[in-house]
Amino acid sequence: MSTAKTNNPIIEQSQSAILPAGKPRKKRRRTEKTVIDRIFDFFNYFFFLLFGLLCLFPFYYLFINTISDNELVRTGQIKWFPRGIHLSNYLSLLHVNDLGTSTMISIARTVLGTLTMVLASAFVGYLVTKQKMWGRRFIYRFIVITMYFNAGLIPWYLNMSMLGLTNNFWGYIIPGIVAPFNIILVKTYIESIPQDLEESAEIDGAGYFTIFWRIILPLSKPILATIAIFGAVGNWNSFIDSMILMSAKPALYTLQYRLYIYLTGTSDLASLMSSGGTVSQSALNAALNMRTIRLTVAMVTILPIILVYPFMQRFFEKGIMIGAVKG
Repeated sequence: MSTAKTNNPIIEQSQSAILPAGKPRKKRRRTEKTVIDRIFDFFNYFFFLLFGLLCLFPFYYLFINTISDNELVRTGQIKWFPRGIHLSNYLSLLHVNDLGTSTMISIARTVLGTLTMVLASAFVGYLVTKQKMWGRRFIYRFIVITMYFNAGLIPWYLNMSMLGLTNNFWGYIIPGIVAPFNIILVKTYIESIPQDLEESAEIDGAGYFTIFWRIILPLSKPILATIAIFGAVGNWNSFIDSMILMSAKPALYTLQYRLYIYLTGTSDLASLMSSGGTVSQSALNAALNMRTIRLTVAMVTILPIILVYPFMQRFFEKGIMIGAVKG
């Protein structure tokens, strides 16, 4: 009995099932890459490797300048590799006035600001998905419309001043609690969670708060981790509000604003030197020392985000894909 060859894989599989048991089956050949495929893979890997190195080089260049000899750094002799390696720049940060206080302010602002923003975004995003909520559509649209209209910097400052949030640590926290874009992300993600879970909990007598804490929050970890990254990076890098709101209270300056002060002071002195102005030797030495401090503080500033991001990467990849798959 002979079997006819067909182009249908299903028919071929059924024919192979009725062949005699002693007849060996042919092994499937692995698809071999063509020359064009190999060339494409080579340039693809080469391009992304080069792109990755270009992204990492500024951090590497900054780091080798912080651990190299300060005189070589001043004269611009550090290009590719560190020379005269030392860690005195990092140790000298311990003696910089108010730098430790600014670091604690930045950490407290980032942790507390991110935590309150994530909880508020999660809860508000959950509430606006409830059909029974009074004024749900109006509240949601009112939150979204704030993304497109802004009163401006001066009305914002006057409002903060009337609320007593100038020269006050809570001026860092309260304005960022409600984040419209993050609320939209959380709402979209919660809507993708099967309603059967909430209905089963309601049948068992669970209320909205119980459903939110025990069902919605655990299932929303990917999107919450995503907005937590957004919030942490934004709070850690922000310095404009510190410059505007905390002008009369230096004890509340953030680490980033301290770096801005160091940068501005060095730039002013460099402009004076280039214009032919008279600069004392003590001021020049201070400028050189300030430049190394600026580089070192910049490295310390970006280091926490670089260390935290890899641990949040797996949640970030899941959360950023919300809405990509339906059903």
